[in-house]
Amino acid sequence: MYKDHVVVCVIPARGGSKGLPGKNIKMFCGKPLIAHTIEQARQSQYIDRVIVSTEAEEIAQISKKYGAEVPFMRPMELAGDSAATVDVLLHAINWLEDKDQCLFDILVLLHVTTPLRSVEDINKSVTLLVEENADNVFSVAEAHRNPYFNMVEEGSDGFVKLVKEGCFSTRQAAPKVYDMNASIYVWWKNVLKEGRKIFLIKTKAYVMPKERSIDIDDDLDFKIAEFLKMKG
Repeated sequence: MYKDHVVVCVIPARGGSKGLPGKNIKMFCGKPLIAHTIEQARQSQYIDRVIVSTEAEEIAQISKKYGAEVPFMRPMELAGDSAATVDVLLHAINWLEDKDQCLFDILVLLHVTTPLRSVEDINKSVTLLVEENADNVFSVAEAHRNPYFNMVEEGSDGFVKLVKEGCFSTRQAAPKVYDMNASIYVWWKNVLKEGRKIFLIKTKAYVMPKERSIDIDDDLDFKIAEFLKMKG
């Protein structure tokens, strides 16, 4: 709870993964990958409940072992490659409200594939939502490339130009841009139910360092994240 606002964390973890099969429960620094995110959520003094949304029984059992709740199994129509994360979250919200009579104000989404975030990152994202009166917050990292300076696109004539035109002769002079690092998302529950999207009128970004922003999509990402985790 933060300032009388009840906070629920939902961790989506489906069984299928094409880039790295079984990655949600693949052993990462001595424990299943999902365990790291569950433990971070449970260590946050602001999060009141930690819910895992999955259709896979093995993921459900491992999640329970590490202290998460799995009060429902995700419908198969929300477990495929084309299923939108927002729809998965709305399913969880509806289940908690209708079946569990759970009253809460803030929803935190943590992705399993970004295990290098800190508990402080989670807490600061929640406080940013409340203190800045934002609609929602998501985490970012400073982008390696900048569309105002060194990103180009090819036109229909075959010639290239800057993605965003500007008079910036150095990277330092160009406006700062950020990558969404797919780690932390925080919404007011009712705002998410009404808006049903990530980009809202009053969206704020919480900036994380690159070393905590690795998003595991394939085996190389996995090895880099494990190296950084062990080094840290």
